[in-house]
Amino acid sequence: MVVFFVKRLLMSLLVVLVSTLLMYVLVDIAIDPLFDLRTSTSPNREELIARRVAELRLDEPVLVRYLDWLRGASGCLYGQCDLGSNWQSDQPVTALLGGAILTTIQLVTAATVLAIVLGAFVGIVSALRQYSGFDYSITFLSFLLYSLPVFWVAVLAKVFLAINFNNFLGRDSSTLGWLTVVVVSVFVGLTIMAALGGSRTRRLQVFGAAAGITLVLLVYLNLTNWYANPSIGIVIIALSSVGWAYVMTILSTGLRNRKALYSALTVAALGAVLWLPMLYVWQYARSAGILGWPLVLGLFVVALAVAAGVGYAWGGPDRGSSARTAVLTAIPVSMMLFVDRLLQSWQSYNDNIAIRGRPIATIGRVTPNLQGDFWIQTLDVATHLVLPTATLVLISFATYTRYTRASMLEVMNQDYIRTARSKGLTERTVVMRHAFRNALLPLASIVPVDIITLIGGAVITETVFGWFGMGRLFAASLADNVIDPVMAYILIVGILAVLANFVADLVYAVLDPRIRVAA
Repeated sequence: MVVFFVKRLLMSLLVVLVSTLLMYVLVDIAIDPLFDLRTSTSPNREELIARRVAELRLDEPVLVRYLDWLRGASGCLYGQCDLGSNWQSDQPVTALLGGAILTTIQLVTAATVLAIVLGAFVGIVSALRQYSGFDYSITFLSFLLYSLPVFWVAVLAKVFLAINFNNFLGRDSSTLGWLTVVVVSVFVGLTIMAALGGSRTRRLQVFGAAAGITLVLLVYLNLTNWYANPSIGIVIIALSSVGWAYVMTILSTGLRNRKALYSALTVAALGAVLWLPMLYVWQYARSAGILGWPLVLGLFVVALAVAAGVGYAWGGPDRGSSARTAVLTAIPVSMMLFVDRLLQSWQSYNDNIAIRGRPIATIGRVTPNLQGDFWIQTLDVATHLVLPTATLVLISFATYTRYTRASMLEVMNQDYIRTARSKGLTERTVVMRHAFRNALLPLASIVPVDIITLIGGAVITETVFGWFGMGRLFAASLADNVIDPVMAYILIVGILAVLANFVADLVYAVLDPRIRVAA
């Protein structure tokens, strides 16, 4: 194993070194730092050209300049990083990268997680309902979304998810019409009915329940003017927590494992009980000046630890299964408690003079000159993330759905799946414990690389929505004939690319115990 790591490290270093050398030469050929001076009518044009040539060392061989750049870049290994500067603005590249990387990570994190989770889930359901109406619909939708250009989806998102929705919120009565309510209810009912399948009687029951629940929920949202002043509240949190407990138990162990179910229900009850105390916790943290993301993440980790303890306390045939189910339940319950407190500041955010009643932003990462506490600032970032996240999810969702469906269909036809069924295992156990894990193997090779690709920057998305991330930094620097930011971008993406492939190999080995490294 040690030899394997050393080999991969040396090969990775060689790949990064060769790629940066080739790209430095190609970028040097492609850009022209003297372009503006060549067309200048200044009487001292030749003097200006000579001065810039000396400043940028354009009279030296390209390999000499590359070695000098590489010497500064290698200083990052021991804390003396020198990636050059933007000669036009005289800003260090490290300063430019710091903001660009954070912006891109903020932009793509939610979109990547949502696309992977939704894509994998829908792909598995589509495979289990092969050749059904649901499968054909998902296949059509996947190919449709995959073929759409990003810039077109981004423009549509601006029109329908931002401009029209803001106009909707600005009306005197922000409620959905009865035709919309009925159509949405029927659509949700048909979708869930097709996904769950079963006999005709069961499908009708599922359709009626899903459509009825959706109808009641939409009517409740209309009556409470929820769209203009959204909130969750203790009732919805309590009911949703119980629902999450049952869903997570079904996915994790099945309802026959009573200890796991009781563990999940206990976590759900704790979430409902802690709703009011957590409001005082947030208020105290604000007054003490410690309210921020470190506190939020710390409380989330504590919630997961408590949930694991609840699962181990209930025990059962397998304490690990009970703990896993409790932890899975704690994730959505904790998120609901956080979102509930966040939405309590919605009215203050929407009425802010900088927002002016149009909360869904169409451009930028934050609202300029917005004053407010942690909740106001978080809401501002969230509303700016809505459009680019929706755009990236729609495009990436199709890819993960198709890969997962194809992989799941291949796995479900394997001999060990038939053997598991012949031994009398439940369908849930066959799918979740035997088929699901192996169906993830192709995604183990795709997801890490896709994540690194997104971190490299979504150039079109960042440009359309006005986010200055890695992709826009690369495009802008290349257009401005500035080589150092471009090379810093290539260096970071190159390192992350080889790292992503290495991580993919490790994840593949974890998911498939048959893989062994012969070193």
